[in-house]
Amino acid sequence: MREEEKKRSSQNSGTQRKKWIFPAVYIAAAALLLTGVVWFTSTGDDVAQEPTGENGTVVNENGEIVEVNNLLENFVWPVEDQDAVKVVTGYWDSAATTEEQEAALVFYNNQYRPNKGIDIAMENGESFNVVASLAGLVKDVREDSVLGNVIEIEHAEGVVTQYQSVTDIKVGVGDQVEQGQVLATAGQSLLNEAAGTHLHFEVRVDGQAVNPLTVFEKPLSDLLEATADEKADANEPAAEEPATEDPAAQEPATEDPATEEPADEGQVDDETDSNEETSDEPADETGDNEEESPDASIGQDNA
Repeated sequence: MREEEKKRSSQNSGTQRKKWIFPAVYIAAAALLLTGVVWFTSTGDDVAQEPTGENGTVVNENGEIVEVNNLLENFVWPVEDQDAVKVVTGYWDSAATTEEQEAALVFYNNQYRPNKGIDIAMENGESFNVVASLAGLVKDVREDSVLGNVIEIEHAEGVVTQYQSVTDIKVGVGDQVEQGQVLATAGQSLLNEAAGTHLHFEVRVDGQAVNPLTVFEKPLSDLLEATADEKADANEPAAEEPATEDPAAQEPATEDPATEEPADEGQVDDETDSNEETSDEPADETGDNEEESPDASIGQDNA
């Protein structure tokens, strides 16, 4: 009997274990399935928003391959050795002092032009390597005798860096460049002959020039944020001031107390009597007029 009871108890325990195994497997499978759905959804959104290409690039709306720039990448000086160069012509800023504005003018063709970038030269006046301030895609390379040849690199969100007055250019249109990569060497230009051998460097956002000295050692995201704030301030309508009312217009008109006092009845009677007496004695107005008219006519003749 005891052996049969042991067998029955072992069979019951085995049956109970089987009942718990299947729900546990179902719960684990459901958890894995839910995790996979969440991961696929988040990854799918990223892929849909930024279709990736090769070497960390994306395809923009025009089908062009553009590098995925890290918005936290800082602008660096477009030279290999910052300590060996100096700014010979600064950026013309409308908010600067008169002296600073005069120093940022470039004289060319008998005209003074505001400098929309900075001109960098070596302390000893020699040439130097020009490097990319940010990673990006080369959009334009052209020869220009006035500007001294131009290299234009496109970055994220409409940001463009431009390198003028360069020679021995080492990149071409469509090249993907890394930050610090050598682009060319500094040369000369007719636009700013006084600067000698130099690099003219510009930073533009949607075509608008900004002062490069304000973006060095700062991330690209800071420049985009500052530009967005400036646009918001420019588009914000001016607050309307409430109209001020004239306090005098709000005060009720005061009446003259003299007009409120009733006239003296006795005085009125006296004035009425005097008028009646005067009317009883008609004045000889005709005689007076006849006597005065000769004098009046004489006065007119004299006049």
